[in-house]
Amino acid sequence: MTTKREQILKTIKIIKCDITQIAVEAIVNAANTSLLGGGGVDGAIHRKGGAAILADCQKIRAKQGGCAVGEAVMTTAGNLPAKYVIHTAGPTWVDGQHDEALLLENAYLNSFRLAESLELKSIAFPNISTGIYRFPKQLAAQIAFTSIADELRNGRSVEEVIFVCFDDENFNMYQVIKNALKLDDIAVI
Repeated sequence: MTTKREQILKTIKIIKCDITQIAVEAIVNAANTSLLGGGGVDGAIHRKGGAAILADCQKIRAKQGGCAVGEAVMTTAGNLPAKYVIHTAGPTWVDGQHDEALLLENAYLNSFRLAESLELKSIAFPNISTGIYRFPKQLAAQIAFTSIADELRNGRSVEEVIFVCFDDENFNMYQVIKNALKLDDIAVI
């Protein structure tokens, strides 16, 4: 059981910046299932992280064929200030009737749980699936917040979760959701 003192140490931060510049133990990559890089966050992480990330992704592909939607795998962070990159493939929004919400929740949960299994203290998440995968941004932010808050309460090693928003729209949306949720046992800044 987590004591009140331990709960106070757990925080969720919301910041607006480029996730490739965050110095945490792990950043999460909104990857595609091939793990070979792409556009948006995925492309930026591969470009700035360098060849070591791609090499690790190719090893994962050779072993298991990629990363299924909602699952997560880990690689080195290469040239990034983080130690690791946790790659997760979020769902493409169709119409909300194809388990999109559950798959997005799984992407967040499996990324967090991988960080826990590695006994990491800090992890930073981008806005998964809200770019070219067209997931409704407000719903995605609500899923991110509620699923991660629950995991943070029950986790053993992760003490800090950072939601990294690249633009004002997402940053402001996360602020609104933060203010609407009752998270008395977690510091939200």
